[in-house]
Amino acid sequence: MRGPATAPRPMDARALAALAANPGCRRRALLDGAGVDKGALAQALGAPANFGQSQFAHQRGNSFEARVKADGGADLVRLLHERLRDGSEPPGPGAVTTPDLTAPGPQGRTARTALALREATEAGRWALLDHPMVSLDVAGSPAFLEPDAVVVHPDGSWTVIEIKSFPMVDGSADPAKVGAAARQSAVYTLALERVASMIGRPPEGGGDTAEAVEAVDVADVAETASAAMTADVAAPAGTKEAATSADPAETAAREGSVTPAEAASVRARVRHQVLLVCPKDFSNLPTAELVDVRKQLAVTRRQLDRLTRIEEIAAALPEGTTFDLRLTDDGRNPTRPVEELTAAVDAVEAAYAPECLSTCELAAHCRTRSRAAGQVEALGRGVRGELGGLTTVDAVLTAAMNGPADEAPTGDPAVDALRRAAALRAEALASRPQALASRPEAVACR
Repeated sequence: MRGPATAPRPMDARALAALAANPGCRRRALLDGAGVDKGALAQALGAPANFGQSQFAHQRGNSFEARVKADGGADLVRLLHERLRDGSEPPGPGAVTTPDLTAPGPQGRTARTALALREATEAGRWALLDHPMVSLDVAGSPAFLEPDAVVVHPDGSWTVIEIKSFPMVDGSADPAKVGAAARQSAVYTLALERVASMIGRPPEGGGDTAEAVEAVDVADVAETASAAMTADVAAPAGTKEAATSADPAETAAREGSVTPAEAASVRARVRHQVLLVCPKDFSNLPTAELVDVRKQLAVTRRQLDRLTRIEEIAAALPEGTTFDLRLTDDGRNPTRPVEELTAAVDAVEAAYAPECLSTCELAAHCRTRSRAAGQVEALGRGVRGELGGLTTVDAVLTAAMNGPADEAPTGDPAVDALRRAAALRAEALASRPQALASRPEAVACR
């Protein structure tokens, strides 16, 4: 659908979090699942996106991340240990291992990450996985995600590390940016939970655990993840006491039900607190705080379950629908007529909301089409919810202005509220000339 000569654009956690926040948008689900470059598509449609990260901010973020992960991540792990305050022994010199995650292709990196997580969990020591890769099933299509880092604790638990370049002043940061980072981290946490559910199973046939994980490809990961969709493999998320309760691996090993290697694999769990690392007070020195992502995790899991499968969306499109830009030989300029692209995009149902302007490259195009159609969604989800069955601006104005003379209730709360508001507005406008006449010095606002 993106064109035979166009490479797929990978979906990152930020895009996935935005998609989960608006699961009713089939347009975004299809374009992201097909790997279409929405930024280039919006540019070709004449409605380019007006958001994104500048090159300077990108370079600054990379520089800060490199500083945080210096010395093999030992300082980062010590920072995490300080924020945990769980009374455990701090990591000593050389206590943090950094496994090699190099592998060909995203499928190979995903399998290599699963193997490294299993080995680190069984080793029972600190480990830092730098830019691991995990997969998540999104509307029937695998999405490959790359967290900044994942730390494996000696007790077998895993913590997502999210490194951001916005400052943390006096222990607090911009709530909007922290919320976005929490939603992004929740996507990583969900993907890691499915990895934990996969590697926590004993290998079939009694084979070696490392060989079992190494043989798993991304399809197996996705199938196992779907089977474990509703299972929460993390520790109880209610209190700190629950989080530090008896280790199931130790209990299983003590009862003799599993081998030591299998007991270690059972211990794998993902913590629901992620470590957000930011520059301290506009400097380049790192500071960090733990962020609870249980709420974001529950919302993301529920919203992803609501997504329509990409195959179903594509099957409902007119035959031959494609989003190919037909770029020139240098790959810079699209040659496909705008009318054809517009027809292809409009063939997929969208669910526009003003929040899309900060998360989706096609938001400007969708806003224009929504306004042209008079849809109330352009006014915001809150307004749309209050209006009930009134789906267009014309219908709202008709309901408000064409009320009966006796103002009898209609039985529709939205219509009755609109008519009361219209009556109050008319009354206020009618009294305005009288107020101005009684105050000659008053000047009407312009």
